[in-house]
Amino acid sequence: MAKKLVIVGSGPAGLTAATYSARADLQPLVVEGFMTGGQPGGQLMTTTEVENFPGFPEGVDGPELIGRMKKQAERFGTEFIMEDIESVDFSSRPFTLKTSGRTIAANCVIISTGASAQILDLPGVKKFWGKGVSACATCDGALPIFRNQVIGVIGGGDSAIEEAIFLSRFASKVLLIHRRNEFRASKAMQKRAFDNPKIQIVFDSVLEDVYGSQFLEGIKLKNLKSGELSDYLCKGLFMAIGHTPNTAFLKGALALDAKGYIKVASPSSATSVEGVFACGDVTDPHYRQAISAAGTGCVAALDAERWLQANNLG
Repeated sequence: MAKKLVIVGSGPAGLTAATYSARADLQPLVVEGFMTGGQPGGQLMTTTEVENFPGFPEGVDGPELIGRMKKQAERFGTEFIMEDIESVDFSSRPFTLKTSGRTIAANCVIISTGASAQILDLPGVKKFWGKGVSACATCDGALPIFRNQVIGVIGGGDSAIEEAIFLSRFASKVLLIHRRNEFRASKAMQKRAFDNPKIQIVFDSVLEDVYGSQFLEGIKLKNLKSGELSDYLCKGLFMAIGHTPNTAFLKGALALDAKGYIKVASPSSATSVEGVFACGDVTDPHYRQAISAAGTGCVAALDAERWLQANNLG
């Protein structure tokens, strides 16, 4: 028998959608999966402290926040399975979603699989991830450990410069590190970086290593032209080299944009297939915040509920 609603992904968007849809008696099944940032719960599972999620004036540990959201969804009857969706078929109804061990039939589907930050494949980066190394300046940059400290940003596009400018409000200095001798960013953004007295631009350089004890303490950069290694004391390092939406499993089942994000009929969460909705970072290359993802999770649940009712499937 087909499930009324299957939600793929268990970050803030998916868990919010689960709570709303469970309260509407849609008996949602959440396929937690491992595509959301590498583990169930998404990127918040590697965030040590969240200070900007409403309702937590003292801040909250990322995994604790996800745990609370999951308990809330479970309270209203949400079912969870810890598997990955490997493929989907949205060409006939009910829809089918396949994991390695089962096939799930669904009348309605919400995709909330998030996006994974692109990070440099260095042991030190992995070791200090969430301990000074991050991919979201607007999430973590204002934390007390980064205030009045030297912070590094790696990247050369608009996002990298935006993050460097944001961080310059809190840091004593921002090292903007780019492997080429010019930025890819727009001329207007470049001018803002060059004009900012707190931003030190380091061209032609790549990250060679990061080091510290419990938390990040410094970075080593290699100049690609001279081969020279330079050491910088640095309390924070932000990767701004892009995100990859977790949509590989869809394999042409939905319309995606050029970067792989799911296209939705904003302000709704409707996708190119009727009865399939999407929310969270898998649709959002711009904001990438837990609270904005949760908001779109609410939208997707309401859209799904109305669609199921209109089609006598709810």
